Amino acid sequence: MRKIILASASPRRRELLAAAGVSFKVCPGNGEEHITGTDPEEAVKELSSQKAFSAVFPEAENGTVILGADTVVVFEGKILGKPKDEEDAVQTLKMLQGNTHQVYTGVTILENICGKWQKTSFTEKTDVTFYPVSEKEIRDYVKTKEPMDKAGSYGIQGLFGIYVKSISGEYSNVVGLPVGRLFYEAKKSGIELRWQE
Repeated sequence: MRKIILASASPRRRELLAAAGVSFKVCPGNGEEHITGTDPEEAVKELSSQKAFSAVFPEAENGTVILGADTVVVFEGKILGKPKDEEDAVQTLKMLQGNTHQVYTGVTILENICGKWQKTSFTEKTDVTFYPVSEKEIRDYVKTKEPMDKAGSYGIQGLFGIYVKSISGEYSNVVGLPVGRLFYEAKKSGIELRWQE
């Protein structure tokens, strides 16, 4: 059976991959991440590649697959990271409420083929539109601490999900891993992520 490694500490990515029927081990890379550009598609692709390569290990057996992923939220062309503090989260959500923003996830698939790492990277984009949300609702949400470790200061699968008016694109991409696209790209590269012999 092929060894699959998820190079991410995100519990949401773990849950999505497990729900898709993939058997894998978690090995978050320990390298530092650096964005060298402002284009969100290129930034997440670059970060996902850094994460995947930071989990590479010399004794990897032939056929080992490493998955790296990184997600950013973008509003009016600006990349929004994780909130610095509660007030930052409030201001971010006040900006996003009643508007449409984009969620970009970059994914890198590394496969060990006879000691060399073959790389496939892609970016998936989803548009998310929120209903208008009052400042009190936003502050009540931020008090739960749920948004503090999330890009864009919210989790679509959590308490803020009730304010989502519409989504255009893959839902799991907003959670942190575009599972459908991942399987499609892996299959194109001849990699079966589940039901392996």
